[in-house]
Amino acid sequence: MQLHSRSFQDGERIPGRLAFCVPDAGSHVALSDNLNPHLTWSGAPAGTRSFALICHDPDVPSRGDDVNQEEREVPADLPRVEFYHWLLLDIPAGQDEIAEGGHSAGVSARGKSGPGAPGGLRHGVNDYTGWFAGDAAMAGDYYGYDGPCPPWNDSLEHRYVFTVYALDVASLPVVGALTPANIMAAIDGHVLASASLTGRYTLNPRLL
Repeated sequence: MQLHSRSFQDGERIPGRLAFCVPDAGSHVALSDNLNPHLTWSGAPAGTRSFALICHDPDVPSRGDDVNQEEREVPADLPRVEFYHWLLLDIPAGQDEIAEGGHSAGVSARGKSGPGAPGGLRHGVNDYTGWFAGDAAMAGDYYGYDGPCPPWNDSLEHRYVFTVYALDVASLPVVGALTPANIMAAIDGHVLASASLTGRYTLNPRLL
């Protein structure tokens, strides 16, 4: 399979309009347009009954001691963990494209509604749900796409991996809530093929 985008090229930096946050000289970050990217795929194998689309960042700091702290920088050698930005399920086998902004436009405090998504699809909750859990103004269930907003003082430029999975089921049988862990567990064993596309993003002025 192959996965392509008109919003950015594989290995290139993701445009700010697709991000949750952009750099700001006064306050380090500002909220952005938060548009989902355009994506199109081809080469699905025979027997494909649906697709799932997942975006994750494998470069999130495993500890928050230095995150977004003045006069400090998150060290490059800090162990990293995954952060899921988008989980879109039950894409029909006959569909091979998603329009830029078709599933997200703007930042929604307390998260977008779900799990229903445009076209009768399903959105899982992304990891901003946990990130904002203790923030009275932002806490909620963040369904669908929410783009990059890495620590503004991270010494690593983050990678954002978009993967489309061709599945042998028409509707993914997720056990429990539509969390990243439950969705990835459900995908396992149903994948006929997959393709990925990676973008890069940073808010660190030193790396821009």
